[in-house]
Amino acid sequence: MPGGRVLQWIFKPLMEGQVSRYRKKAGAEQPKFMGFPAVVLTTKGARTGNEHSHVLGGFPDGQDAWLVVASKGGAPTHPHWFVNLAKHPEHVWLEVGKRKIQVRPVLLEGARGSPRSRRVTATTRRRPTARSRSSG
Repeated sequence: MPGGRVLQWIFKPLMEGQVSRYRKKAGAEQPKFMGFPAVVLTTKGARTGNEHSHVLGGFPDGQDAWLVVASKGGAPTHPHWFVNLAKHPEHVWLEVGKRKIQVRPVLLEGARGSPRSRRVTATTRRRPTARSRSSG
């Protein structure tokens, strides 16, 4: 990506600020961020081995299970944290409110009309742009 390092330099403090705000405001319940249920995902970097944390939409999916969508806003590539999950699946933590738990990522594949996909879509209905951009 042209200018990727510059963009990363600009956005890194913003991303760190989001994580910091999440952790300061987190309580017993899963907080919302921009109206969506939010979690903090921490992974081990695929290239660096450093820990990286991101505030993401996290949708409950049963007892101690959450769906996290790696859409990258409809971009044709995966977000870096998705690559980190694939490289180091044993080094993944999720913060839900004040709880921090080590999790085991599972790649879900299937049609957009699956029950899980419909549940996420129903929650994010007010933001159809990512789906429309990635549709074609």
